[in-house]
Amino acid sequence: MHAHLIPFQLKCVMSPEHCVSGMLLALPDDIFSVITNSLSVRDVCSLGLSCRDLHAVVGSDKVWLSQCDKLGLVPCSTLVEWRKGVCSYMALCRFLVNVRPLIGIWVHQNPELGNVLYVMPGFCSLVGCRIIPQEVGPLGLKDGPILWVPVFEIICNYEGTPAYFLHGRERDVDYVCPGLLRSVDRNCNVLLLEVEPRHQRSGGKLAHSKSFAYEVDKEVASRLSRLDSGVSKSQRVAGQKVTGLTFSRLGFGDRRRLLDLVTSQVRQAVPETANLLLFPRSRSNEADLQNDIAVLCERRLLLLQMYKRGGGNHDLGSDSELPLNRTEIGTSEVCKRLNCLSGYHASQAEDVDQAHCPKGKTLSGFLKNGLKQILGKSSSTNGNREGQKKTASSGESKHLQLQEFLRSDHTIGLSLRAASMKLSSYRAWPNMHDSRYALYKLPLRTPKASHEYAGLWGGTFGWPPGIPSEDKPGKALFFILISYEESEGQQLMIATKILEGTSYVLHPNGSAMFIVNTAQPSPDTFPWDTDEDSNHIDVKQSFVGEGIANGYGFRYPGSKPGSLFAIQNGLLVFIWKESRAVLTLQRLNLADLLRKGERVPSLSPISNFAYLTKTYSNVYSGFSNSSYALSSPRYGAYLASIASAFSGLMQILVSYEPDSFGFWGTVVENLSANRQYM
Repeated sequence: MHAHLIPFQLKCVMSPEHCVSGMLLALPDDIFSVITNSLSVRDVCSLGLSCRDLHAVVGSDKVWLSQCDKLGLVPCSTLVEWRKGVCSYMALCRFLVNVRPLIGIWVHQNPELGNVLYVMPGFCSLVGCRIIPQEVGPLGLKDGPILWVPVFEIICNYEGTPAYFLHGRERDVDYVCPGLLRSVDRNCNVLLLEVEPRHQRSGGKLAHSKSFAYEVDKEVASRLSRLDSGVSKSQRVAGQKVTGLTFSRLGFGDRRRLLDLVTSQVRQAVPETANLLLFPRSRSNEADLQNDIAVLCERRLLLLQMYKRGGGNHDLGSDSELPLNRTEIGTSEVCKRLNCLSGYHASQAEDVDQAHCPKGKTLSGFLKNGLKQILGKSSSTNGNREGQKKTASSGESKHLQLQEFLRSDHTIGLSLRAASMKLSSYRAWPNMHDSRYALYKLPLRTPKASHEYAGLWGGTFGWPPGIPSEDKPGKALFFILISYEESEGQQLMIATKILEGTSYVLHPNGSAMFIVNTAQPSPDTFPWDTDEDSNHIDVKQSFVGEGIANGYGFRYPGSKPGSLFAIQNGLLVFIWKESRAVLTLQRLNLADLLRKGERVPSLSPISNFAYLTKTYSNVYSGFSNSSYALSSPRYGAYLASIASAFSGLMQILVSYEPDSFGFWGTVVENLSANRQYM
């Protein structure tokens, strides 16, 4: 009997005396759980709705524990721990089904050096972690803690609905910005950070949209909501989107200003006690693991309390003296703040023009202004670029006006939307929009017989892998995504670079580190007989291919011939034929690496989600205090030479303008101070 026909057949044969349901109800709970284990979530919901007597039985924890376990997102022992924080396994299953499409690797093309996120289970939550470009330790990935920063969290509340938090850091204080997980498409490939118009709600309590909890499958959503009476009607109905007035239709400058304003208003400082762990560390000791879980339980309750407080529940007793931030702000208040900011920036610009454009211009003033523009904030760069686009483009009228967007509803708030869009790609790397706060999902293929090397790999240059030398104390960590593609009747294996752990990027993300023809064995022999542990090397397969090389510029690298060797111990080694350079790869389990990893401070919330300013150096390197962090003597020498040049220039300028000594001295000090991070 097909599982999907069971509910239909039950309805057909069921008499008023419900004899069939009586037979099912007579079964022991364990037998009934085994039967429902062969059904999908949709079929279990249908079974519970087919008969009043079956409704209560289908809602049992045993039935829904097996459904949660079938999803395969976390082990069964972890599900038991998570159950302590939710009202039922049905509620937990609702959360897991909803957020399951988010798990995986998400990327953005800027900066070229980083912007790689891995979304993984936390504790009753999902955590989005950015992998920091870095070097590996003396023993490679075996011992070196991988560096990462939290980008966002989605926490499961007591009823099984998600609470979204965006992480960020301002002025040495860690913040979370609460918002809504507005919708999750089952086949989502784009993750969008947006500002969402919302309806005014009575009582000031935060309500969730229908899609917020159930967008993944509308039919399953309807059945789950009918089965579970714990979800209120307001949670299923409130927050519907106003047609046509979408955030994506705003111009880039308006989107950036709105996001900055909303996050600055809704953000809440994270107490130190809630900033220690985001998921259990990788431990073999059960007592230590239970200690981590106890800490995570307290942290989760604290964040959920902050989330409710942000929703407007101001009756907090002893906590009433704390600053009460919100998850929503009124559009009238937004307009006032935007007008104030616009007036401030306009007056500031006038002052700058008057101060720096006198009748008698000086060389020092000219260079000072130019240097400020070069070393200016990324926001000004984006703003200038956007201004150039607006003046050069005739399609400015296509953008939605900010005033129209703000008039669309009474309040606005932060939201995260996981959408499915039609995207083109080149060699497994999606073509991305460079002015949208979005992350793009990389498809991770499950290895199979004909694609046995598909998946995520990490590695370094050199042999033996990860062993430092005297001239190179650390080796850059590379993340490589291997995929397969048919071309002219031949199967190609493509190794796409998604992360490069150098201090200054050599090739853009999305570059093919090597491409090999799986139907053409290599005639070359592997140049070593033993590995670093003196074990004999057994080569399973070898392929002819081409590896990346300097070409016509950063965006258009060339290629040189080489060979790929698959070694018995699970390593892949690509060797360039002419240079004899060696790239050694091994499979990665990012979840395990992150649990053993080391957290570093975040960027500001919006930049932390997607750093849109193009940069070819590591924007996180200033925070990397680990012994395995980036250290580049070459780049440090480069900065030292710049500081030296500025010192000489400063002496010349000061001789003409003594008042400028303080400014140029600060420039040289900053350049010298940055050397310790490179």
